[in-house]
Amino acid sequence: MKSLLVVAHGSRREESNREVRELVGQLRALENRYERIDCAFLELAEPSIPDGLRALIAAGCDDVVVLPYFLSAGRHVAADIPGEIDSVRTEHPAVSIRLAPYLGAAPGIPELLRSQADAAQ
Repeated sequence: MKSLLVVAHGSRREESNREVRELVGQLRALENRYERIDCAFLELAEPSIPDGLRALIAAGCDDVVVLPYFLSAGRHVAADIPGEIDSVRTEHPAVSIRLAPYLGAAPGIPELLRSQADAAQ
């Protein structure tokens, strides 16, 4: 079963974490190729990345794409998230866990930024 785990930083502000959960709900509503879509957080909120991956695996997912919901390739994207994924890969070697490019690397970001800026006019 193919699944998507959207990974955000996590916040002490529950409203911020709720925004991520609502975005995942919107992704679920789209017709797409993933049978299950969940979210997880690097820190400050639950579930953690390993717990999110383990929940997907427990639900029967054997092909997981992890999408970092981050705008730049800082330490979290370059080291922390891959490290969290590797710990679960070791536990579940039969499960394919792939890391997608982080959000900020998407080709449509410049147009999206311009559109957001134009909304202020």
